[in-house]
Amino acid sequence: MPSAFLRITTLLLAGAVWLAAAPPLDLEKASLTSLEQRLASIDTELSKLARFSLRNGFGSVGYRSRNHVNADFTEWVQIDLGKECTINELVLVPVIWRESKTGFRADSFPSEFHIIAGKEGETEGKVIASFSEEDKLLPRIGPVLVKVDNVSASWVRIVATKLSPREWDGLYELQLAEVFVFEGDENVALHRPVETSSHGEAEIAARHSAFLVDGFVPYLMNAASGEQSIAMVSGESPLDDKPYMVIDLGEILPLNRIHLHSVDVDDTIPQSVPPDFGIPRVLLVEGALEADFSDATELIQIRNSTPYDAGPIIMHQFPEKEFRYIRLTALHPYIDRTGTKVSSRIGFAEIELFSNGKNVARGKPVTASFSFDHNNRKLSAVTDGNNLYGNILPIRKWLEELARRQDLENERPIVAAMLSERYTRQKSNLRWMGWLATVLAASIIVIILWERNYRMRQIATIKERLAADLHDELGADLHTIGLLSDLAEDSGDDPQQRAILHQRIRNVTEQTGTAVRHCTDMLSAKGLSTDFRSDMDRASRRIMSRLSHKISIEGEEHLARLKPRTRNDLFLFFKECLVNISRHSGATEYATNLTADTKSVQLSVSDNGRGLPGRKENSVPGSLMRRASLMGAKVSADTIPGGGTCINLTLNTRKWLRRS
Repeated sequence: MPSAFLRITTLLLAGAVWLAAAPPLDLEKASLTSLEQRLASIDTELSKLARFSLRNGFGSVGYRSRNHVNADFTEWVQIDLGKECTINELVLVPVIWRESKTGFRADSFPSEFHIIAGKEGETEGKVIASFSEEDKLLPRIGPVLVKVDNVSASWVRIVATKLSPREWDGLYELQLAEVFVFEGDENVALHRPVETSSHGEAEIAARHSAFLVDGFVPYLMNAASGEQSIAMVSGESPLDDKPYMVIDLGEILPLNRIHLHSVDVDDTIPQSVPPDFGIPRVLLVEGALEADFSDATELIQIRNSTPYDAGPIIMHQFPEKEFRYIRLTALHPYIDRTGTKVSSRIGFAEIELFSNGKNVARGKPVTASFSFDHNNRKLSAVTDGNNLYGNILPIRKWLEELARRQDLENERPIVAAMLSERYTRQKSNLRWMGWLATVLAASIIVIILWERNYRMRQIATIKERLAADLHDELGADLHTIGLLSDLAEDSGDDPQQRAILHQRIRNVTEQTGTAVRHCTDMLSAKGLSTDFRSDMDRASRRIMSRLSHKISIEGEEHLARLKPRTRNDLFLFFKECLVNISRHSGATEYATNLTADTKSVQLSVSDNGRGLPGRKENSVPGSLMRRASLMGAKVSADTIPGGGTCINLTLNTRKWLRRS
């Protein structure tokens, strides 16, 4: 029984382990822990990256090719860098469309394209990067980052081999808002000549090939860190005034680039002022080594003649020269018509001056020729390194962070969906595990109760068998000893006969000791019921020595196949029958018939005595009923016509093969 309990418990536990360890149906074969860690790392990295803040208002959009009825047309744009440069990164900024249902998305960004770089005099060049639909660049609003390995080139061509549809009418074309070509931190494509394979019907106004390299992107610089800084805006000045600012760099430095960050006007929807608010129509930038600008040198005149010339960050390059002082003069200031009177104003969120790719104007002192109307509009704001959203980042770093954010924001919902699916599967598994645990616990309780009941029944059976064995074995042997003692007493003075009887008493005594040990150990003792015919003959001679008897046995080979305990029980049943005949029947003769086959064993013991006195007809003595019950056999008692009793026992051997 314990082995059966262990087998059942093992099978139930094995089922639980199989369910818990079933391999998850995940294409990427990532564990739940790794997915959770990946989602956490994405969120952590996103919190450190620049955010998408899209422009409002009015301004240049970028380049648009002619339209087509299907995607299989080739369109290209080529940027002349003017000199041989070592390119290590390109950034393609998509035109962004406000879709009515899905929100913002890239409009007509190519599905498949490659980038060719070549040197002066070359017409073919070589492919330095290639993208297809398998790269899954769309949908997106962020820039596409293209890393290249220090390629020397004087021109760059972007060739779109498979177009995507524009949102408003589904026609296919190529649209790009801006292309950056970086040599280190320098955008060598800024304001360079552009050639195109075609241009759209609106090669005027907001869409023009020149806008592909004007430095204006559809984003506002919104860094993930830094303190907020309110843009500098001068007070109202006379219309004929020419306000200026002077930045002292503190030392003589080589300069080659200037970035002007316009006043933050996108903080309300709609904007409260035009996007070029505070930007002079003509801004003169001069450099000098002397503080009085007696040796002033003109660096560049920045003209803002149309609204398309202004943007969030106005970037210009000029020939590198060394200066300490920089003066910015509004030759034609911005005319403000929104106030109580028409006046001129000048305003910037930040002014950056670059030397060897580094902003050297940050934190430097600034003086100005104008006053301020508000205390929160400070002159120091133009060199504090912050805008309305926080830190001002280098252009390349900013675009790289936006591109990285786009990749992570595309990946995050996929990981989140995988986690959600895994959690759902886990909950289902836990639910099944709960049911399995309940079934397991109930099974264990049932097995324990069944085991306890089985043990109690087994103990009761052992007690019953022990009592029956003691009664049948010892009763028969003691009765035999008594009979032999009577014979010894009646033997008179014949010493030889008395010696024989004493020896028989001695043998029965030894046999009784063996029977006692057998009853105690509950095992089949060796030497008991090994040969039915000889054992039955000996028992008959000991117990029924004065009676005439006949013994008939058929199928001894089938008796030999019975279990030892079964054979012993059968033999004890026969002995108990003899004891009952000897004690109670008064018979002078008896007969025994034992028949065995593959299906059953039948034992019949009959006598010619007076029957079973004091008992009902066909009533079986209790000792015989008990022994038959232990064997699982059927027993009956029949009265023989003319006097006597016949005890019949039928044992189903196939049933015994199934008994434990």
